[in-house]
Amino acid sequence: FISILGITYLDHAGSALFPESLLKAFTDDLRNNVYGNPHSQNISSKLTYDTIEHVRYRILQHFHTTAEDYTIIFTSGCTAALKLIAESFPWIPEGTKQPSSRFCYLTDSHTSVVGMRGVTASMNVLSVPIKPKEVLLAKSRLPAEEQNCTTPHLFSYPAQSNFSGTKYPLSWIQDIKSGKLCPIKIPGKWFVLLDAASYVSSSPLDLGVHQADFIPISFYKIFGFPTGLGALLVNNRIAPLLRKTYFGGGTAAAYLAGEDFYFPRKSIAERFEDGTVPFLDIIALKHGFDVLEKLTGGMEKIKQHTFALAHYTYTVLSNLKYANGAPVVRIYSDTDFSNPDVQGPIINFNVLNENGEVLGFSQVDNMASLHNIHVRTGCFCNTGACQMHLDISNEDIQRNLQAGHVCGDNIDLVDGRPTGSVRISFGYMSSFEDAQTFLNFIIATRLSKSDTEIPLQSVTKPMTESVPDNRLSFNNVDKLSPILQILEGELKNNPSETETTGSWQPPEPETESIRAAVSETAVPTCRKGGKPITVAKIYLYPIKSCSAFEVTEWPVGNQGLLYDRNWMVVNQNGVCMTQKQEPRLCLVNPSIDLKQKIMVIQAEGMDPISVSLEDNTGKEAVICESKVCSHRVKTYDCGEGIAGWLSAFLGRPCRLIRQSSDTKSKSHQKNTKGLSSATNISLSLVNEAQYLLINVASILQLKEHISARLKEPLEIEELIRRFRANIVISAPESFEEEEWAEISIGALQFQVVGPCSRCQIICIDQQSGERNKEILQSLSAARGRKTNFGVYLMNQPLRSSFPDILSVGSQVLPVLKENTEIQPPTSSKEKCSG
Repeated sequence: FISILGITYLDHAGSALFPESLLKAFTDDLRNNVYGNPHSQNISSKLTYDTIEHVRYRILQHFHTTAEDYTIIFTSGCTAALKLIAESFPWIPEGTKQPSSRFCYLTDSHTSVVGMRGVTASMNVLSVPIKPKEVLLAKSRLPAEEQNCTTPHLFSYPAQSNFSGTKYPLSWIQDIKSGKLCPIKIPGKWFVLLDAASYVSSSPLDLGVHQADFIPISFYKIFGFPTGLGALLVNNRIAPLLRKTYFGGGTAAAYLAGEDFYFPRKSIAERFEDGTVPFLDIIALKHGFDVLEKLTGGMEKIKQHTFALAHYTYTVLSNLKYANGAPVVRIYSDTDFSNPDVQGPIINFNVLNENGEVLGFSQVDNMASLHNIHVRTGCFCNTGACQMHLDISNEDIQRNLQAGHVCGDNIDLVDGRPTGSVRISFGYMSSFEDAQTFLNFIIATRLSKSDTEIPLQSVTKPMTESVPDNRLSFNNVDKLSPILQILEGELKNNPSETETTGSWQPPEPETESIRAAVSETAVPTCRKGGKPITVAKIYLYPIKSCSAFEVTEWPVGNQGLLYDRNWMVVNQNGVCMTQKQEPRLCLVNPSIDLKQKIMVIQAEGMDPISVSLEDNTGKEAVICESKVCSHRVKTYDCGEGIAGWLSAFLGRPCRLIRQSSDTKSKSHQKNTKGLSSATNISLSLVNEAQYLLINVASILQLKEHISARLKEPLEIEELIRRFRANIVISAPESFEEEEWAEISIGALQFQVVGPCSRCQIICIDQQSGERNKEILQSLSAARGRKTNFGVYLMNQPLRSSFPDILSVGSQVLPVLKENTEIQPPTSSKEKCSG
């Protein structure tokens, strides 16, 4: 925090300060990556979309919740989030047949909360202010006949007062939603808005326990950078009830310009995020979370550290006396600063003279500035708390306005009475020296030497030691590892796969006879005549988007070929890297050694490195891949060794992560048309399906078209590798695979689920990493503007104790579709196998 050297910054409740490491990480990110508009479909735009989705889940992780329970809607700040709630809440106005809604708010609330009543008034909905003590007295339940009323009401209160730092009970959330507490006695269903903007800057919030319906936040309160960015966390139980009238860019699934027709996007976040989100600012949040974790060890550490400083300062400040015994300050607080669960790191006060008269806050502010101490003065956008603590009546507020005083000015006294106060607040970068500097300032400016009989040393120093170099006061913090998850579906490696690892042997004759019997009874041979179709090649891709590993026979599990796409390379933001962004990934050559239970990774100019096949769950983080971003899958980091190896080879920071075999998590699954309705197909880190099949005859026909456009003809083997298939078959007719509905290979049964629409990855030479755009253009020309090549397969595993094996040379028995025009997948976006 070089920027604050020589300055004692005590306005952390106004804004946190950003460390230089945050800016450096962010600017390095921008130098190393191109981020385009996330509403586009190009490579840079998809990278942006993926990174934004990663940040959404990083936020959910920070608040100990998941996408199953909450949706993140990015806004320009907490105020915009509150306005969104007021405009979209399903209010029932006065004058209808149903009982009308009420908007209730705690009087100790920020202006932006109170301002919601302007929106509700325009909707003919009554607003009711509630004093904190009134909530505690409102414990009577409604009569049984009134408890079934469904009229929605909204109660808003701050988790922490931005005026005094008082922490209101989070237990109110459940008590109010359950009816145990009733803000006002009226039939209906209560929803809770928890204003967490002040609270989350220095305290952990567990939304898994305290499930408020709406939680607005501003990120500059936590990180200091970026500003102008906040979010609304919406409980998914209330999200479908929200109403929206205006629709901006990116929010429509379809609309007509000439008629009143509009259909919103399915995603709640996309529906409410009008226009292009501030994507670079959102990306900066990722670095904010990283730096916060690295510097502090987590929010619980911040809570204890900042409270220790506040407790120390409060204790000394409250004991300062003039020679006549009069207090030097009047502190406005509802607590005695003895418990961090009920008091945050905020001290609000006014300085008094020897006669007990208030010195104007502007005078104190000016004096503090001369000592390079930065404080906050006024009413802090919380008139309700200011009135309550300073005993300012409604009439006083109106008289002060007539006297020329408005919010935020420097008129600190009217008729000798204060219009506001002084506030100091601590953040995670605050130190014990900051507290001492402030206390020395108060003593030096208010007390003579004879008055200072209470030495600072008489008060116990906070247990945290200051670190002058970086101003942090955390001593040997135990770092908390982030949870690593991918937005692709809660997925697991099947236990049956791990059992075969390293111990697989060719099946016994008895196994083969069982397979033959099953094959004869279960798979009809409906293709008439012609030469037999056989499996020519088998490839698996242990690391997504890296080089192929060719085998002659291989075990099959519930997710496809064993270890196929079980690992992936991610960038410094935790976003999946593919050959679209980094073509040199194809030069990374992984191979699986089942006997030694290792994956060996090689690349030119690099010493080979191995990764264990044993599941070794390490530190976790949240990432997302846009192709399957409606699901989430747990993964774990494979360690610093392989991360350094990949970073050195690719010339950019990256890490290797692996799909977790955590059986408690939900599988990354896909419901497949035509299979049993109860069947959910489990996927690895693929985009679309378990297997990709191509036909050598189709490759040969395509080769003729491509060769006519290229100076040097491509070898058939090179073309096969460009299309990155799992199964390569040799069939008599080109593209006949597109007419199949099902196939069987030995005892294995597969359903054809659609064609593979190709992207620019086929333009990359898998041996050199060089691009040639003619390949994709030739495919489009050869196929009549289509870029389909190959078909996706899903396998419904046999319920057998024997391992399924896929072998080169096995016969392929197809079943033709009734309608030979193959249907595309559900999305029109390119579905490359990676």
